[in-house]
Amino acid sequence: MAGQSEPPNVPDLSAGLSREEAIALRESFDAAEQERIDQTVATLLSLLGKTHTMAVLSTFAFAEGPLRFSDIESELDIAPNTLSTRLQDLTEAGLLDREAYDEIPPRVEYTPTEKAESLFPVFAHLHHWAIEYDL
Repeated sequence: MAGQSEPPNVPDLSAGLSREEAIALRESFDAAEQERIDQTVATLLSLLGKTHTMAVLSTFAFAEGPLRFSDIESELDIAPNTLSTRLQDLTEAGLLDREAYDEIPPRVEYTPTEKAESLFPVFAHLHHWAIEYDL
């Protein structure tokens, strides 16, 4: 994290934090770093709030290996233009890698990046929540 302050004892975030722990962690950063983190969270939530973005990422969270456009389209029943836009958004955000193969017919595969994979526990948590609660 070049140029960014890091508190000396960053807890293991894999198990989640209590509200109190989250507040203490946030307050351990200086004001500039808090602002950077807040902006990053706001940008992420804006991206995740776009139609079908969460569904697309969730598909990758539970998939084994790369996915093709047609795999995602058939699984989620999303209009092709919307799915194409979301895949482009996620690729531009560094959450997906896109690999086009020089074949006929053309083949394109999408793979989640390390950055996306670090979000996957969120989907597991949401599914766990849905097991226990109903809206």
